[in-house]
Amino acid sequence: MTMVSEATRALADDTGPPTFESFYAAHFQRLSLQLFAYTGDFGQAQDVVQEAFCRALPRWEKVSRYDDPLAWLRKVAWNLATSRFRRLRVQQAHARRYREEHVDGPGPDRVALARALATLPEKHRRAVILYHLADLSIAQIAEQEDVAEGTVKSWLHRGRTALAAQLTDA
Repeated sequence: MTMVSEATRALADDTGPPTFESFYAAHFQRLSLQLFAYTGDFGQAQDVVQEAFCRALPRWEKVSRYDDPLAWLRKVAWNLATSRFRRLRVQQAHARRYREEHVDGPGPDRVALARALATLPEKHRRAVILYHLADLSIAQIAEQEDVAEGTVKSWLHRGRTALAAQLTDA
């Protein structure tokens, strides 16, 4: 059984689970940032998080009573991002081939990190982002991804090793 997150518990009033509006206000931005790290596109990240909230709204009575409604919402958002990524992968590869890449704003370190994250296998990238950006424990990641904790540790180790190799070469 999953423990209720402190943030979600704080949103609940004395009579029950949090309201949809308070839950949305408390979690939309942070979840968008997590998905941005995964997708590399802030607009797309906001879209999938918004879609996840849209799917939660008609089920809010049920979802709000889960042990950890944020985990449910995060899983839906990650699944939407993965589905969208799979559909758009060919289109994006084609577009990258035929246009010059211009990076405005972010510094070289951020660009290097984003590129290095993009080269990681999906499972490793997800584990690194969930652990370091979403501040989830290994146990929470294992539960969300429905794998053993040792598997998550392996993904983290491999992801960090690959990132270190890519970032030290640059």
